[in-house]
Amino acid sequence: MKNKINKTKKKTPWPTKAAMTQIYKEHLWGGKDHKFYSGEGSHNPSITTPYIRVVLDFLKSFETPLTVCDLGCGDFNIGRQLLPFCKEYNGVDIVEDLIDHNKQNFTDKKATFHCLDIANDRLPDADCVIVRQVLQHLSNKEVHKVLDNLRKYKYVVLTEHLPNGEFIPNKDIISGQGIRIKIKSGLKITALPFKFKFKSQTELLNISLGKDEGEIVTTIFNLF
Repeated sequence: MKNKINKTKKKTPWPTKAAMTQIYKEHLWGGKDHKFYSGEGSHNPSITTPYIRVVLDFLKSFETPLTVCDLGCGDFNIGRQLLPFCKEYNGVDIVEDLIDHNKQNFTDKKATFHCLDIANDRLPDADCVIVRQVLQHLSNKEVHKVLDNLRKYKYVVLTEHLPNGEFIPNKDIISGQGIRIKIKSGLKITALPFKFKFKSQTELLNISLGKDEGEIVTTIFNLF
């Protein structure tokens, strides 16, 4: 009788991890001349320049620099411009090869990179968390989990791509490349089914992309 061999099954990655890894591997957000490219939202100056300006104004308003956690840091094109005004910067992304690339290419002692699933893993401690055009790619189930993870931060700087005018918020999607604007919806954490609790909120920036392209809205939430 042959001895039984116990084979260890290869761990299956979270579907979101697999989807995001594919996006970067196949350059589904463009930038084929880059090893990793986080899309127009991270590289188009008409979007990035005003965003960096208002976030820097916020960071500079504190006498003591804030520790920042950037969820979905991507290729670090935005984060590296915020870094000089952070006490510490924690860049978080779910794509392992991308995080390895950032660790190898950006060695500022204030910057640390982590490969984490922001819906299911424990996140780095910080004063302020930045979530820029990330939740819009996630299912409602995952958004719920991320919002639970955000409650330990004092400040949440949230950016979402929303339709113009009135729309039904928070229609559910499958996590991946697409966003809710394709189904005439957008992510609003203050609306059902989330009803995210906060002390105060301030809209920092609204960038119009055109009549049928929607708008990119950045809001800061003070949680306590």
